[in-house]
Amino acid sequence: MQSATTCYTPYMSKIMEQYSALSQPWTFTKMHGLGNDFVVLDGVRQSFSLRPEDCRRIADRHFGIGCDQILLVEPATDPDCDFRYRIFNADGSEVNQCGNGARCFAVFVRRSGLSDKNPIRVETRAGQMSLHSRPDGLVEVDMGVPILDPAAIPFRAEAPAKEYALPFRGQALPIAAVSMGNPHLLLAVDQCDSAPVADWGPELEQHPAFPERCNVGFLEIQDPAHLRLRTWERGAGETLACGSNACAAVVAGQLWERLADTVQVTLPGGTLEIRWAGPGTPLYMVGPAEVVFDGTWIPEGEKT
Repeated sequence: MQSATTCYTPYMSKIMEQYSALSQPWTFTKMHGLGNDFVVLDGVRQSFSLRPEDCRRIADRHFGIGCDQILLVEPATDPDCDFRYRIFNADGSEVNQCGNGARCFAVFVRRSGLSDKNPIRVETRAGQMSLHSRPDGLVEVDMGVPILDPAAIPFRAEAPAKEYALPFRGQALPIAAVSMGNPHLLLAVDQCDSAPVADWGPELEQHPAFPERCNVGFLEIQDPAHLRLRTWERGAGETLACGSNACAAVVAGQLWERLADTVQVTLPGGTLEIRWAGPGTPLYMVGPAEVVFDGTWIPEGEKT
C-alpha cells in the first residue's frame, strides 16, 4: 500500500511552490518624480505574482509602504526592447502609461545594475518608449505621438476636434481629449490654486464619455511658454505631479493655439519641460527622478 505522504507529494509540492512565491520577502526601491511617488519592484531578479490586493497593501500610506503607483521591471517580451515596463495604480488596476514613472524606471535600472545602456527602450501596454539619462541628471522620455482620434483615446465623440463640449452638471464644459497611451481630459481654468480638483475630479474621471476612465487636468496658461497644472489621476486621486497629464496639457494648449513648441509645466511637485512640434510628431518630456530609500516588503500573512 502506498503511503499518504508519497501519494500526495506532487500536489503538496505544487501548493508549497505557490505559497513560497507569495510569502518570500520582496526587495523594492521607493522613488519619486516631482513628488509623484512609486514603489519600484525588480521582476528580473525576483520572481513573484503581483496581485491587485498586493498593490493596494503596498500603496497604503498607513499600513503599507505608501505610494501613488507601483512600477514593475520585467524582462522584455519584444526583441527590440530592453525591458518590459508595467504600471499599477494604488487601487490595484494596471494602466498603460506613466511619464513620471518612466523617468524613475530609467534611473532604477541603471542604479540597480540591470543595464548600462543609454538610452534604453522599454515596452509598455501602450507601445514602446525610449528613456535617455542626461549628463545633468535629468531624464528625457520620448512619449511617442499623442493620440487625438476619439476612438483610440477612447473618448465618445462623433469626430476629432480641438475642443469638445462635455455635458457636466447641467453645463457644456469646454475640454480637450488626448491620449498619451492613457486617456486625459483637459480643461482650462483661471486660477490653478482654486480649481475644483477634489470636487470635479472624481466625477470627471468616471464620465461616461471616457469608457476607460481618464486623468483630469486643470491647466492655467500663464503665457505661451508656461503653464500651471493640477491633476486628478485615474485610480490614484490628486497627485503632486503627473507626467503624462503634463504632456497632454501641452498638447491641448497647442491645439487651442495658446502655447509654444517648448513649455515649462509647473505642477505642485515641481517643473517639467515638454517639447512638441505638433500633430503627427513625437512629444518629449524632461524632468528629474529621485531615489528615496531601499527596503524589503513582507507579503501579507508573513508579518509578525
